Amino acid sequence: MAGRGMAPKPTRSRARDTKTRDSEMTRIEEDGELRGPDLADGILPDGEEWNEQTRAWWDTWRRSPQAQTFTQTDWRFLVDTALLHHIFWTKGRWEYASELRLRAAKFGATPEDRMRLKLKVEAPGGSPAAAASGPTEIHARRKSLRIVNEDNAG
Repeated sequence: MAGRGMAPKPTRSRARDTKTRDSEMTRIEEDGELRGPDLADGILPDGEEWNEQTRAWWDTWRRSPQAQTFTQTDWRFLVDTALLHHIFWTKGRWEYASELRLRAAKFGATPEDRMRLKLKVEAPGGSPAAAASGPTEIHARRKSLRIVNEDNAG
């Protein structure tokens, strides 16, 4: 006699079997090359200059491995985001933080964002880059920090 209840789902449709595999990731190699446009003058009102934090943020995106994949529309979207970033820092408009986070996530700003985008950043020569460390590596670091802290607490 068979067991009670519904038959189990086939293995291939189970959630744990559909995790992103390395072969499904888009690999991008870090090259440090400067891409995309400079932050243009004349965008800000009253001849205002770009905030230093925003200039540094912009150059980080221009040197990022993800920039290799950016199209003209991506750069235009990032210019709009840079304007929000500028206002965030110069005017203290902290309510823009969530919008900035959402916009940056679309381009893979954090390791979790890159995992969601199925993007793997590699150092020159094909080894995984430190900036592309995945959640499991981060969790391992946190666990080792807890062990060290527990040893020091006693």
